[in-house]
Amino acid sequence: MATWVKSLHRTFTLQQAFRLVASQSRFCSVTPKENELKTSLNPENESLLENLNLLGVDLKMARQRQPGVLRKSFTNEQGLAGFLQSKGASRKIVASIISRYPRAITRSLEHLEQRWQLWRNILQTDEEIVSILERSPESFFRSSDNENLEKNITFLSSLGLNKKHLHRLLATAPRTFSNSLELNRQMVEFLEDICVKMGGNSPEQFAKDVVSRNIYILIRSTKRVKANIDNLRASLKLSDSELLALLQGPGAEILDLSNEYLKNNFTSLEQKMRSNGCRKADIKKLIIRYPIVLYTGAATLSSKLDCLLKGGITMRQIIDKPKVLDYSTQNITAKLEALHRIGFDFHENGISILDLSRKRFEAKLEKLVGSPG
Repeated sequence: MATWVKSLHRTFTLQQAFRLVASQSRFCSVTPKENELKTSLNPENESLLENLNLLGVDLKMARQRQPGVLRKSFTNEQGLAGFLQSKGASRKIVASIISRYPRAITRSLEHLEQRWQLWRNILQTDEEIVSILERSPESFFRSSDNENLEKNITFLSSLGLNKKHLHRLLATAPRTFSNSLELNRQMVEFLEDICVKMGGNSPEQFAKDVVSRNIYILIRSTKRVKANIDNLRASLKLSDSELLALLQGPGAEILDLSNEYLKNNFTSLEQKMRSNGCRKADIKKLIIRYPIVLYTGAATLSSKLDCLLKGGITMRQIIDKPKVLDYSTQNITAKLEALHRIGFDFHENGISILDLSRKRFEAKLEKLVGSPG
């Protein structure tokens, strides 16, 4: 009750203060804007601005990003700078980090040390962490909850993600670790429910397989993932067992895509294949065998298919060996030209040779031509 009374008293006091300001403003020809009023009541910390200037911080950028930080009375800019420099960050990197994420200067040394150690349990060197901070300072400073970070690491490890997975996740999608544990758990439970609804008998294993194949799914919403699953089912006319097998396998890799991007790529691929005499069953077969094809932009994929078709490859051969689409149009063109020069017959020998790495392709080509001497 005492807390409620204090809160009420504070509300009345604030209301009186704003009434006073409002009554004074009536004598002005123009009423001050709300943000100007806020700034005058809570001005920037001049001492802090001076310190940040000395550190080389871009104050204009800092004001755009998190202006409220510049009004704080107690900050740790000097401590932060010293801490980061002790880990190998240059003055330029420190200034860039603070400019882009000013809230970093509100973290205590104790907090920084603890968080750094948690990251070092996954990453091998301080240099790696500095590199991530330079690229994405919010990934380290966005959350002040080290306990949540530690719980996320434990939870993700329990899903079967090994240190290599966690390293890649921290280096490329660090927001996963800033998510609340509940948010990450929500995605895993969502995947388990999907498995159960489709008649799967091992929901925990299903969720682990999907996450380990596509760690970026943890920074997407369950709404996005559900929409992609529904679109795949409807577009390919998949049964529950077919869809389950697709998602637990390579299909997991495309679940993090935006819904529109996935639908547009599917429509484009379908039109391209139909224009080349393919049936619905052929399209389904290609995507089930090689769902990553939907990751490739429509224009790029169309260019690759045109290149292969002009080079004498049939759509049937592409459907049977879809990994040839892994390579760039330039790479495919160079291989086709080299093989055409020696009269290679794709109908007789197939197209597996196009799926070789550059080194293995050149070795194979040399054998086909015949070693000199």
